[in-house]
Amino acid sequence: MIANTPAPPYYAVIFTNIRTQIEEGYDETALQMVQLAEKQDGYLGHESVRNGLGITISYWESLEAIRNWKQQNDHLIAQSLGREKWYAAYKTRICKVERDYDFFI
Repeated sequence: MIANTPAPPYYAVIFTNIRTQIEEGYDETALQMVQLAEKQDGYLGHESVRNGLGITISYWESLEAIRNWKQQNDHLIAQSLGREKWYAAYKTRICKVERDYDFFI
């Protein structure tokens, strides 16, 4: 599903990753992180896909909202578990969205 974001400017956090073979607890934690992010001040939505390479883009009102999410306690635990168990590699990019447009049938 395509996130319904407001008019720019807003921010995008692009989390690109390659998983390990370890599955234990991953799906439950990923769902918990989505549910938790949805409750954070400044959260605008997200999009996620995995086809070997995983890409999740979350959208935020401000850099402050992104900093607060990064430091949220349960998210810190999930980040640590990701480094220890679930990800062979990842990269996080933070971008300012200055323009967007869409098309729907």
